[in-house]
Amino acid sequence: MHSKLEKMTTNRTFTMLKPDAIENGHMGKIIDLIIQSGFTIKAMKYTQLTKEQAMKFYEVHSERPFYMELVDYMTSGPIVAAILEKENAVADFRTLIGSTDPADAADGTIRKSYAESKAKNAVHGSDSDENAQIEGEFHFNSSEII
Repeated sequence: MHSKLEKMTTNRTFTMLKPDAIENGHMGKIIDLIIQSGFTIKAMKYTQLTKEQAMKFYEVHSERPFYMELVDYMTSGPIVAAILEKENAVADFRTLIGSTDPADAADGTIRKSYAESKAKNAVHGSDSDENAQIEGEFHFNSSEII
């Protein structure tokens, strides 16, 4: 069975601007940086995750000690979910967002510029083509993607 989102593989990725980035007024600056870095926005939504949605999205971390703290944080305010397109999208976006810990992130990356801490790191980026597709399908149906 082939998904209508199958095109995401290799040239699409998924991102979420996290509650700290929205609360601190960085949404527009981050979106502008994404566009200036050559990504095309194929779908975008401003929303707030329910506890159930956050628990399902981060289910892979459910056995980790920080899981409930992560769920609480991700439901603490609005997020922006987006599907981005560019050649080599997953790897290029991971480079653009920088290291999880902003103290270790390269200058010019989103996390170096806008993250508060390792826990409040402004933005999520898919770590593989497979996860980009799964995460994109979690937030969007095929009719919402350009």
